[in-house]
Amino acid sequence: MKTNILYFLALINCISLSGQESLFNGKDLEGWTIHGTELWYVEDGLLVCESGPDKAYGYLSTDKYYDDFELTLEFKQEANGNSGVFIRSTVEGTKVSGWQVEVAPPGSDTGGVYESYGRGWLIKPAKEKDAALKMGEWNQMKIRMVGDKITTWLNGTQMIELVDEKIGQGKGGVALQIHDGGGIKVRWRNLQLTSL
Repeated sequence: MKTNILYFLALINCISLSGQESLFNGKDLEGWTIHGTELWYVEDGLLVCESGPDKAYGYLSTDKYYDDFELTLEFKQEANGNSGVFIRSTVEGTKVSGWQVEVAPPGSDTGGVYESYGRGWLIKPAKEKDAALKMGEWNQMKIRMVGDKITTWLNGTQMIELVDEKIGQGKGGVALQIHDGGGIKVRWRNLQLTSL
């Protein structure tokens, strides 16, 4: 009986790990595509985005599409730090179609969901939750996307929960954003995605 239980637990563990993948290998941008002229590079095992001379929007998107998943990542904002994590999104040139989980300086709704070239803000976190953001330090973000429901966490604090039919119909990859305006630099690490 004990052997059967151990086997069952091992089987569950294997199943839960089978859908997990690291989106960033710490060496190069394999599996990603750069959109625009802003800077995306690897430095000391970290993924870095930085404003380029054009000071325009830029994106780094996964080559693979992801439907239902849980994504965890860490980011460290330097300078302005206005960025974002897009889900179920596609990029043509520097025009993105999809939904952004905001990564921004204090007071700018990190963890909220914004629809670019569409409805704009769909949901913003309660103002008091902004205290979860540690500007200039490493922050952990978790995004859970299942069907038409998206939930986000920042450093263990649930920021939003949203059910949206249009997001539920979305198809696309994960993309990181660098905002226009210049003066932005964000470092990223430990991008882990588990398909659900």
